[in-house]
Amino acid sequence: MPVRVAAAVLAVLVAAGVGACSADQAPSNPVLQPGAPGEANHTLSPEEIESGVPAVPPNAADFAYAQMMIAHHQQAIEMSELAPERAANTSLKGLASRIADTQGPEIGAMNNWLRDNGKPAVDPAHAGHSGHTMPGMATAEELAALRAAKGAEFDAQYVRLMTRHHEGAIQMANAVRKDGSDGKVQEMADNIVAEQSDEIQRMRTILGP
Repeated sequence: MPVRVAAAVLAVLVAAGVGACSADQAPSNPVLQPGAPGEANHTLSPEEIESGVPAVPPNAADFAYAQMMIAHHQQAIEMSELAPERAANTSLKGLASRIADTQGPEIGAMNNWLRDNGKPAVDPAHAGHSGHTMPGMATAEELAALRAAKGAEFDAQYVRLMTRHHEGAIQMANAVRKDGSDGKVQEMADNIVAEQSDEIQRMRTILGP
């Protein structure tokens, strides 16, 4: 084959290969970011995908949820820390320990999320008794009565107050699932609904009807 013809054939093959590579590299499946409630989905640009920055930023419902749930969790921890010395039922002591051990790290996760999104962290030490208008929160009088109780009386009061407390947390989580926009907050809310629904059932089983 003459040299000029061979060179021409080679050029055609190279051009075809480049075209194939370009076609292979072109994105064929767009990445969609779910929109906020009532808004359409958004197709992420390559820059948004690479940066990892959410296309839908947190909204007021997300921030309010995290800040209030920290206070809500702190009260549950304080109530549960009474159980080792005051509860009579061994299974209830174990459940109270699980509640305290679970909700402490969840407070840390919510504070990390607040800081990551430009908001100050909430100090749990001063949060447990604030905002009694939140669903399920025990009053100061109820907490005082719980601290004074012991044995079977403590068990009954703890189950009553913590069941109501968990139901309030589930109510708050369901509200942010509806009104919030941040994916991480949605995950935390989903976890609280599942986790605390299970604990309500366990409390009812421990003490019976």
